[in-house]
Amino acid sequence: MATLSRDSSIGGGANSALLPTITEDKSPPPLSKNQLKKLRRDQAWEEGRGRRKELRKLKNKEKRERKRADAEKPPPAEPSPGKRKATENPDLQTPKKAKHIRNVQLPVSFVIDCGFDDLMLDGERKSLASQVTRAYSDNHKAPLRSHLIVSSFGGHLKERFDTVLTGNHRNWKGVKFIDGDFEVAAQQAEELMKSDQGGKLAGALQENSLAQQTTDDGQSGEVVYLTSDSPDTLTELKPYSTYIIGGIVDKNRHKGICYKRAMDRGMKTAKLPIGDYMKMTSRFVLATNHVMEIMLRWLELGNWAKAFLEVIPKRKGGMLRDGAMLLAESPVAAENDAGKDPEPSKPDEEDRNTAETGAAEISEEDTAAHSEEEGKQQPP
Repeated sequence: MATLSRDSSIGGGANSALLPTITEDKSPPPLSKNQLKKLRRDQAWEEGRGRRKELRKLKNKEKRERKRADAEKPPPAEPSPGKRKATENPDLQTPKKAKHIRNVQLPVSFVIDCGFDDLMLDGERKSLASQVTRAYSDNHKAPLRSHLIVSSFGGHLKERFDTVLTGNHRNWKGVKFIDGDFEVAAQQAEELMKSDQGGKLAGALQENSLAQQTTDDGQSGEVVYLTSDSPDTLTELKPYSTYIIGGIVDKNRHKGICYKRAMDRGMKTAKLPIGDYMKMTSRFVLATNHVMEIMLRWLELGNWAKAFLEVIPKRKGGMLRDGAMLLAESPVAAENDAGKDPEPSKPDEEDRNTAETGAAEISEEDTAAHSEEEGKQQPP
């Protein structure tokens, strides 16, 4: 704090006694209440340091003594025959933790065609990136796993994976990202399925292969582009085959683009049999990852009805048609989860994306016989 005083030595004149001088008060400012409390806590902590150290030593000593006493205890006596039978009874034993079931690689491939980068907006590319990520995760965790290839991987989509998503896709296992289009991806998938890493038949593929010996060498599959505009319906997945999913999120602006893309290349097309099994109260549109998850569930269950119920979001109001479960039954479906109710669908961020995937949307011709009003619904 500064103080004022009069100094009569300055100037030597009569007016010099009136000149003020400034002196600095160097005493520290007073502490606030919070600062005083903190200071007292710090002092108390420092004063108790020695006591805490003694307590830790005492606890460690007691712990060592307990371990020494346990080590000196005699081993448990051998149980009597009667007690041994009781302990060997599996009903009385503590259930063991289920072992991790290793994923089985199947000789079937899925290709996500991302060759629509210039037709999407920034927000739609963001949604597609999330769907590709989810599709990889579902396939990686599935008990029956397929080969996965992301074709036409470039442009803004690749830039997002490399920057915003920090290039994590380079560490993904069991998936290939290629610059080539879906035809190049199908050729690579065929070579991969016939190699030593191609996989083995299991689940629905094995049952259908045993029931229908349709090929001579057992390794002749097909390449199918999934699109809702196709006149053909996919009834089953076949071994050593490749199924292409259109990776586009366009809010239904580019209708029929996947079908036209496939027909220009002379490729076989098909649509998922959603209309044969389900009645929907909203638009028949699913995200790209939902299309793939449906096929993964069919590979495990061999039952389209159960696959649709478990994957299609509840918000879409999907219901089974009369007799759909009987229509969907197969040897695999009867063998898996007999008598069990299907698991509830998994809501996620992608459920809110009304993505035009080509394979997920049912054409108006399929629904006209069931609901004329449904066929006239417009996208939001």
